[in-house]
Amino acid sequence: MIQRSLLRHVQAIKHLPHSYASRTTPIIQSATQRLPAFSSPQRQSSQRYYSEAAEPATKSSSEPPSTSSASSDAKEQEDPIKKELESKNREIIDLKDRYLRSVADFRNLQERTKRDIQSARDFAIQRFATDLIESIDNLDRALGTVPPSKLAPQNSDPDTPPESKEYNKDLANLYDGLKMTETILMGTLKKHGMERFDPSEGEGEIFNPNLHEATFQTKVDGKEDGKVFMTQQKGFLLNGRVLRAAKVGVVKNS
Repeated sequence: MIQRSLLRHVQAIKHLPHSYASRTTPIIQSATQRLPAFSSPQRQSSQRYYSEAAEPATKSSSEPPSTSSASSDAKEQEDPIKKELESKNREIIDLKDRYLRSVADFRNLQERTKRDIQSARDFAIQRFATDLIESIDNLDRALGTVPPSKLAPQNSDPDTPPESKEYNKDLANLYDGLKMTETILMGTLKKHGMERFDPSEGEGEIFNPNLHEATFQTKVDGKEDGKVFMTQQKGFLLNGRVLRAAKVGVVKNS
C-alpha cells in the first residue's frame, strides 16, 4: 500500500510545474530512503515466475519414487502369480512321478500274477507226482527182477515138445502186461509235464549236481572221469523242475 501511494505521489509530481516538483522531490526521496527496500512489481513477477517454474522441477523429482513404488507394487502383484505357477508345476511333476510309479507297479503286479498262475498250473500236480514216484519205482523194480533168459524158451531144439517150449509163456505174458502198463503210465505223466530220466543210458552223461546225486565214485576202464556209469535210482522232472535227483555212481580214475 505504501508503495502504491508513493507511486501516485510521484506521478502527480511529474504533472506539476517544475518549480513545485523540485521542492517536493527531496521530501519524497527522504521518505523513500526511510522506507524499507521493496522489490518492484516486475521483480516480484519474475520471482513468482521462478517459483512457479521450480514447482515442475519438484514434481519431476518426485516422479521417480512414484514409478519405483509402482514397479514394486507390480512386482508384488506378479510374485504371487509366479509362486502359484511354480507350486502348480511342482505338483504336476509330483503327480506325474506318482502316476509312472503306479503304472510300473501295476505292470510288475501283472507279470508276477501271470508267473504265479502259470507256476500254479505247471506244478499243481507236484504233490500227486511226488507220491506217485514210489509206485513207479516199485513197478520198475518188478520188471527188473525178471531176467531176460526167463522170457525166452529154455530149449530151442525143434525136436522138443511144445509143452516145454511154452514153459515161461505165462511169465512172459505177465511181463509184457506190466511193461505196457508202465509205458501207458509214463506217457500219461509226460502229457502233464512229468518225465523220468536215466543218466547211465547210452554212453553215460556227465555228472550234473543239479540233476544227479553221487552215491559213490570208482575206477572204470574206458570211461572218462566225471561220467555216470551206473544208476541206482532214476530221477524225475516236472516241467523242468527236479522232483527227485537221480542217484548215480560216478567214474573217478585219477
